[in-house]
Amino acid sequence: MTKPNHTQASSRRPGLAGLFLRNRSGSTVVEFSLLALPFAALVFAILESCISFAGQQVMSNITDDIARQIRTGQLKPADLTQATLKKMICDELEIMVAKDCPGLEVDLREFPTFAAAAAVRIRITADKDLNTSDFAVTPGLSMSKNMLRVFYKWPVITDFMSKLMSNLKDGKTLHFATVTWQNEPFDD
Repeated sequence: MTKPNHTQASSRRPGLAGLFLRNRSGSTVVEFSLLALPFAALVFAILESCISFAGQQVMSNITDDIARQIRTGQLKPADLTQATLKKMICDELEIMVAKDCPGLEVDLREFPTFAAAAAVRIRITADKDLNTSDFAVTPGLSMSKNMLRVFYKWPVITDFMSKLMSNLKDGKTLHFATVTWQNEPFDD
């Protein structure tokens, strides 16, 4: 009894499947499996970072636009509350984040000098959360100095990236944008 010739049997199989079946050493499959996981991790890391950076840029543009409207008197200080300011920002930001912008925080205050505004710091609590205890919406009138700070607790979606990218609890990273300006002379 003669042994069947595997080379002849597998050479009749066409295409890519035939190439895999013809190679009996298994090295191709082993090499592919060794490279597939790091490649997938790299792709997910790049995508996660790109989406996060895009969200940060969108938030920065929204902050600049709202600050310009306040600076020029289009938005009157008397009409601005925490809820209205959050809604204006959230309406624009919802293109990148979940509905109703969970994790959005705003702080808009008048300062006597630019140096006083520059002295304000972001405070993170011991349990790795944003301290919002002194946040307020108290914009100044014409010619006053103001600072708008917008914060968003951005969720890191990919599990292995959350340990590397997150700086807040629950695997989130803090995105923020800030603008400091002096209001133009407008009618209060």
